Amino acid sequence: MSKAAQDIVLRPIISEESMLGSAFKKYTFEVAKDANKIEIARAVEKLFGVRVAKVNTMNVRGHLRRYGRHEGYLPSWKKAVVTLTDGSKTIEFFDGLL
Repeated sequence: MSKAAQDIVLRPIISEESMLGSAFKKYTFEVAKDANKIEIARAVEKLFGVRVAKVNTMNVRGHLRRYGRHEGYLPSWKKAVVTLTDGSKTIEFFDGLL
């Protein structure tokens, strides 16, 4: 049973470094922890109507946070950097942020 594209691509990552990558058609997303590269590529193609050249993924550890004398870790998550093909159109959502 395959998951819906919205269940695989959770949210875009908006940071200074990820915005610099959008000039080279590289876009960064938070994705489901159990999603593989093929599922991520298909989900991005379906959601945004683009052609994906390659997908790089990495598991991000939760950061230590303190609140007064209490401390704990934020949950870990998975990040995917999606590179589009040269002939593909850009993702309009990121274009509005530049």
